Amino acid sequence: METLLRAALVGWLRDAPELAGQINSIEEESPLSTSPPWLGIAASASTDWSTKDMRGREVRIALELNTRGDDIAGDGALVAALDRKIEALPKSQDGFVIVNTRFLRARAERRARNLRTVLLEYQFRLLETPSPLLPE
Repeated sequence: METLLRAALVGWLRDAPELAGQINSIEEESPLSTSPPWLGIAASASTDWSTKDMRGREVRIALELNTRGDDIAGDGALVAALDRKIEALPKSQDGFVIVNTRFLRARAERRARNLRTVLLEYQFRLLETPSPLLPE
């Protein structure tokens, strides 16, 4: 379910018109040759969150937003837009349902050559559902 969630989240964010003009690339990992601003999944981890009769996972995903410049307020607006979009990820997905989404923490830092990085970490609790793409 972790891999399915990662793919669903990246696809959801890529298709967001409100982010399209603000982020050059949204990838599952750090893009190799994209200039900032870009967004990638920095890391993810999952643990069991099953019930007596359903498989489940608690998945934590850390997203890394890289920007360039001195506009701290602009970065804040972009982070707020990302946060709204992530929390609006549709609950029903192919192969699982999202029971809840929770923001955990953010960390911002300034790097060399006027780069800024914001790390956003979220927790998703998922329950497996039958997938039309997978045989039962």
